[in-house]
Amino acid sequence: MVHAEYTVGSVANIIGAKAIMMNDGPLTTLLTDSRRISNAPEALFFALSNRRDGHQFITDVYKAGVRTFVVSKRPNEVLTDANYLIVPDVLQALQALAAHHRRQFDLRVVGITGSNGKTIVKEWLYQLLMPDQNIVRSPKSYNSQIGVPLSVWNIKPVNDVALFEAGISAIGEMRRLEAVIQPEIGVLTHLGAAHDEGFTDREQKLNEKMLLFKDSKLLVGQYEELLSYKDRNTSTKFFCWSRRYDQADLYVIGEDTKKKDLYLRAIYHQQEIECHIPFTDQASVENAITCWSTLLALGYQPEVISERMERLTPVSMRLELKNGVNDCSIIDDSYNSDIQSLEIALNFLKQQNQHPIKTLILSDIYQSGLDEDELYRRVAAMLTDVGLNKFIGVGEALKRHSDLVLIDNKYFYNDTSELLSDIQRLNFRDETILLKGARSFEFERISRALVQKAHETVMEINLNALVNNLNFYRSKLAPGVKVMAMVKAFSYGSGTFEIANLLQYHKVDYLAVAYIDEGVALRTAGITLPIMVLNPEPNAFDKLVNYNLEPEVYSFHLFDELSQYLQDNDIINYPVHLKIDTGMHRLGFEAGEIAELCKLLVQNASFKVRSVFSHLVSSDSSVHDDFTLTQILKFEQAFKQIQEAIGYEFIKHINNTSGITRWGVAHYDMVRLGIGLYGVDAAVTDPAALQPIASLKTSISQIKNIKAGETVGYNRNGSLAKDGRIATVRIGYADGYLRAFGNGVGSMLVKGKLVRTVGNIAMDMCMLDVTGVDAKEGDEVIVFNDQQGIEELAKQIGTIPYEILTNISQRVKRVYFYE
Repeated sequence: MVHAEYTVGSVANIIGAKAIMMNDGPLTTLLTDSRRISNAPEALFFALSNRRDGHQFITDVYKAGVRTFVVSKRPNEVLTDANYLIVPDVLQALQALAAHHRRQFDLRVVGITGSNGKTIVKEWLYQLLMPDQNIVRSPKSYNSQIGVPLSVWNIKPVNDVALFEAGISAIGEMRRLEAVIQPEIGVLTHLGAAHDEGFTDREQKLNEKMLLFKDSKLLVGQYEELLSYKDRNTSTKFFCWSRRYDQADLYVIGEDTKKKDLYLRAIYHQQEIECHIPFTDQASVENAITCWSTLLALGYQPEVISERMERLTPVSMRLELKNGVNDCSIIDDSYNSDIQSLEIALNFLKQQNQHPIKTLILSDIYQSGLDEDELYRRVAAMLTDVGLNKFIGVGEALKRHSDLVLIDNKYFYNDTSELLSDIQRLNFRDETILLKGARSFEFERISRALVQKAHETVMEINLNALVNNLNFYRSKLAPGVKVMAMVKAFSYGSGTFEIANLLQYHKVDYLAVAYIDEGVALRTAGITLPIMVLNPEPNAFDKLVNYNLEPEVYSFHLFDELSQYLQDNDIINYPVHLKIDTGMHRLGFEAGEIAELCKLLVQNASFKVRSVFSHLVSSDSSVHDDFTLTQILKFEQAFKQIQEAIGYEFIKHINNTSGITRWGVAHYDMVRLGIGLYGVDAAVTDPAALQPIASLKTSISQIKNIKAGETVGYNRNGSLAKDGRIATVRIGYADGYLRAFGNGVGSMLVKGKLVRTVGNIAMDMCMLDVTGVDAKEGDEVIVFNDQQGIEELAKQIGTIPYEILTNISQRVKRVYFYE
């Protein structure tokens, strides 16, 4: 959203497009996602072809009110009053437009890159500079080839400083981002292992990242990483920090921990200065030193910097979806408030269908760069697009503009305390509530009041990782091949509507559940996708029909029972999925039964065959490839025989998760994606391809000093060989941490170190040997995450990852993150 004046014609000239123009109206908003439409009359949609071809969604975007499209091919049919800007490369056009926009402004632009810490450094620099600068910055972690131009487009004439982060994963990407950002000041954060796979070595990755700073006048970073560049780049001023080399501009000589704070001491201009930060973990300390260095390089006085850094607050760039009181769902995004991140949060709210009421609690928005009246007019328009049922505004500015909010059920308060004093009257019940507030409004107090109190053991689900995994498997499919997502067994322990809502938003074609009640739960939570039921129970056929669920039919007995029910209720052409047994020998019609099945299908008007499918026994193992091929051939014989008999087409599918990558020949019309969605697939050897979506965390209740030989736990099975310490943690077999993990079989992460269990696992707790670990009561303990994956836990007790995930108890609180 910008103040600079752009029209369809001027944009066509800027990006060098061949234009098919029906009008030359103003353009203020850039769109790249057909599901996220805002300010449609003045929007420009870029039909990108990254994961999916954006051209196929133009009709949907047009129906939402957008009239101007950047495309790479001339449309077969020109929609009424639509403008088409035809370019060779849509992504390059987006970047070219943003680069042009950047050149219109004379402001101090800071470009930030590195492997880790980019977003934290950007947000902390924002906190530190905000008292005396008007700042525009990348929303969330918008640092990709698409995210960077969308961020730069937000520059406005009132901005003094811009903070943009840039992330890359391959050679050639940074040159394009540099042309868009054109930073005057560069900041290099920690260079770690992230995206190493895209480069031949760490030096090549560093060289590529440094291209962002090729024309920068000032560069800030760690001395050890910038040393070689200082020697060969005399036109750039360098400001370096180090813990090891006293030649650095900022030489850190001391770090003193006091409770949860850290006092840093350093030599700067031959004098000792100090800085107090409210963090002690090493990643935060390094990011804080980078910010300290940046402000010194910009000319801020050490005393001013120290005062501001003492007030730094944690940065969470992820939405958290939690269970709330009175059957509510709480979307907690209360760490920052700007119009760009509000749009992202509202889009996530729009995805939620589990409750009949959608509620927004919003604070005043600061430093938007817009006139106050214009700002809240735009906010009001965004609220209308989402379809809110209830709005609660907190702050004097929102109260002044209350008439702009066209929602009947609306409330306004001067501050958070006033809202909390009235919270009982608001009567939150069966609602999805989005909390979106500037940090100064302390919306965490509202979160504490509304979030359901639960067991301290928490399973965190990263929804972005799930989308990454979905897109990985989609990239293996030919255009038109459908995806059925398996969400049975509480989505492999990961959730119900939380997962299904996201899959529905990302346009999977089918969902599959084990039992009818699981399908009913999804329907009542607002899921409208087709749902296949793998084990339909005859005593629940009424629910099957009432909730529009599609049954698997795997035997003549079930065929007859379902057929009779449908005939008794005068139902014809009901969608069914026929299961063929090609070698699993679990459920399904065998080869010798297909002829009889065909005969019954021809005679029976109750059924409409929606799909015919089978299940591969060992698609991940090359040892059984001959058997897999036999299964595929048997399946083809079966579905061809059925199709010839009934005379119409249906969906064919046999591939499960591992088969998607190993057996492309058998993708047919649809694939069934199961545990791969959740980051586990033995057939995928590239460690960067899939992301684990779940982390299971608990905490230490108590620590005891134990003498050698003293016993620990039930039946006196545990002991230490030497004097040491044990930590009792809040997880046991009732939470899904099985008894098999006891007596040193299992391990957990404490302070980044793997420690073994001691003694038997109890119902609600277990003990760990933390001898030699600087652990304290209340410290976080990680059962599994990306460092110790569920595959490792499965190996520890001789089982499979499915069992680990599905055993996590429902009393373990699930928290969902989404960037």
